[in-house]
Amino acid sequence: MNRPELLLPAGTLSKLKTAVLYGADAVYCGTPDLSLRAKSCFPLEQLKEGADYIHNAGRKIYLTLNVFSHNRDVEKLANFINTVKEISPDGLIISDPGIFKFVKEKLPELPIHISTQANVCSWLTVDFWKKMGANLCVLAREVNFTEIQQIRQKCPDIKLEMFVHGAMCISYSGRCLISSFMASRNANRGACAHSCRWKYKFYVEEELRKNEFYQIDEDERGTYLFNSKDLCLMPKLNDILETGIDSLKIEGRTKSEYYVAQTARIYRKAIDDYYKDKKNWNSQKYMNELLTLQNRGYTLGFFDGMPSQTAQDYNDTSSKSNYRNCGFVREVYDDYIIMEIRHKLSVGDKIELLSPYKFEPYSIKLETIQIANSNKIADTVSPGEPNKAIRINIKKQDINLFPKYTVARIKIL
Repeated sequence: MNRPELLLPAGTLSKLKTAVLYGADAVYCGTPDLSLRAKSCFPLEQLKEGADYIHNAGRKIYLTLNVFSHNRDVEKLANFINTVKEISPDGLIISDPGIFKFVKEKLPELPIHISTQANVCSWLTVDFWKKMGANLCVLAREVNFTEIQQIRQKCPDIKLEMFVHGAMCISYSGRCLISSFMASRNANRGACAHSCRWKYKFYVEEELRKNEFYQIDEDERGTYLFNSKDLCLMPKLNDILETGIDSLKIEGRTKSEYYVAQTARIYRKAIDDYYKDKKNWNSQKYMNELLTLQNRGYTLGFFDGMPSQTAQDYNDTSSKSNYRNCGFVREVYDDYIIMEIRHKLSVGDKIELLSPYKFEPYSIKLETIQIANSNKIADTVSPGEPNKAIRINIKKQDINLFPKYTVARIKIL
């Protein structure tokens, strides 16, 4: 049985390189007009650089073209095809049948992946796309594990991909209208306002008392009615690997380099360890690390069937983790690194560097804080300051553990 591909989001060039550093087999990224992440895009030159970087590393890159097209989008397709020819991606992620047909005619040899936005939930739909010429189907998050097994059995000749980690949308595989209604921001055009994470108050108006509104008090469940916990299938990863899924997808093109690094390193380690020793594999070690990521609490989503109310957090949307991203390595020298900070740091703080070559965190106590490229010593430093990088001394024998883009975290009280 072939090992599945570990597929990471790459919203920027630095996230792409971070994903490669921490073990991704492939990344997916897009342009703002014709994918579903308006805030996540590459200028063309950076996209070309990223594709070259990926291919030189022996990995794969997929471009997203998963918008449902309006007439105004059709005019852009010819230019997009030219971009694809320049980038030479390993596949396009598409959801719209018209765009599928257009691309198939213009680039018949390019692999096409059917996006989760196409809501593929049955073996019949997978078989349809296979006969249309698709190379891979991304299964909808709403498909349970029994259905996945059945689809794999009935459709052995097409690749299957599934989400294993990331934010869950309250709408059906991302088909959200709440953002458009509440904030005039179209979620399916990449501008989601995340209205499902807002706290709502409810009022009633009695028919004969116009404009007299009475607030409905919340009960012990609160009023975050739409706030789903985050998907995490690590506890079921061994079952998934035995099913023969071809690609395991991490959600999050707009999330940080730290998120990309952590999810890549943890799932990479878990997958590799499973194939080394299936009998003794246990998810808990990897879950302990995933719990350090900022998260809304974790859920198995639809894996075991329709989620219960425990898949929602009705009280708040704050992170359940007491760890925060505190920066990444920007430069490496013989016995020190320059770390660009993402969290306020003070003398005496203990940070942990997460090496791509060693699973155990590398702890450092900040006895002093030296501002990068200067002799200035500070008691505290904040990410909003003009020079937001510091120098950290590292033992010479350990310096190779921390290449550029290595991330760091800090535990908060």
